[in-house]
Amino acid sequence: MSLQKIFLSVGGAGRLPYPGFSSTLITLPLGVVLLFLVGAEALFTLTFALFLIGIFEINKFETRTGTHDDPSIVLDETVGLWLTLVITVHGLAFLSDRPYALPLAIFLSWGSFLLFDNWKPSTIGWIERNVKGGLGVMLDDVLAGFAAGMLNLLIFKGLTLLTA
Repeated sequence: MSLQKIFLSVGGAGRLPYPGFSSTLITLPLGVVLLFLVGAEALFTLTFALFLIGIFEINKFETRTGTHDDPSIVLDETVGLWLTLVITVHGLAFLSDRPYALPLAIFLSWGSFLLFDNWKPSTIGWIERNVKGGLGVMLDDVLAGFAAGMLNLLIFKGLTLLTA
């Protein structure tokens, strides 16, 4: 397997059964560890860098193979999930005094990202269907991650109001 394929499949996670789902189970703990080791801002910067590099590497891969959105490419799911995690962790300020806040944030990040990544409502679905190349592959997952993070912030705000 080439270095490019290892990178785009996130170390081979894209070759597992149900690659999108499997890769999120692998990259969520990695994202949580990075969040605690380097902080939310650095994880966001790494996520943004992976987004940009991913666009170019996917373009090269698609040109070489003639395929679009190969199922083994799961870097886009990693980027979307980590974006969700970064946004959601900033919502912990709403529930900072609750012991369940961090586990809830991690679980909601994973669940809400999978919801938006599979459902693909509105603009997310339009981008997946109409934007070709690496930008299309990466951008629908970035928007799914953003939407999932915003949903989680709303949930945290609602929990704050309910428990006040």
